[in-house]
Amino acid sequence: MILTVHPYGDRALLVELADAEAVVVLTDHLRGEEAVGELVADVVPAARSVLLVARAGVAVERLRGVVPDEKHHISPGSGAFRQGLPPVAIPVTYDGPDLAEVAELTGLSDSEVVEAHVGSEWRVAFGGFAPGFAYLVGGDTRLQVPRRETPRTRVPAGSVGLAGEFSGIYPRESPGGWRLIGRTDAVLWDLARDEPALLTAGATVRFEAVDG
Repeated sequence: MILTVHPYGDRALLVELADAEAVVVLTDHLRGEEAVGELVADVVPAARSVLLVARAGVAVERLRGVVPDEKHHISPGSGAFRQGLPPVAIPVTYDGPDLAEVAELTGLSDSEVVEAHVGSEWRVAFGGFAPGFAYLVGGDTRLQVPRRETPRTRVPAGSVGLAGEFSGIYPRESPGGWRLIGRTDAVLWDLARDEPALLTAGATVRFEAVDG
């Protein structure tokens, strides 16, 4: 699972991984280990890497001891990352402009695409692109489709899309090349909340089909 470990300045290590699923598993493990918390101030997941930032006064060399090697097996959900929190439910109206195209690409019917999307328990691997945007992994592998060849110049806020191994929700209007299968009224980013992002790294997400 672990590919390489690099020093990242004088206070951090960058762990490179094979895919986003491995990122979720490693992040889950690290945030669930009490001993890690004594050394690590922050764990920052990305698409194919995890950054470990040392606490003040902790030598970066000590962080290497908390990174499992390639022979160390970590099963998904083995840590205590967000343990006990219920899944975040996202209501979706599945009437996206690319739904039929996704069905054609996957060999599924429109309704089967919806069933596969709502039937998966997704995990937030990492955030990026825009405040509140979360890259979700763990979905039905049949839903893996390429991005659009020509991105849209305007994607409405709340659009639910697919791209490669990921699903995601646009938190605000922006350009984008994901294939849109639905829309939600859920507010992904709100500065008035204690935690502005509705979907944070490690959270479990379940989509629910609703009428428009």
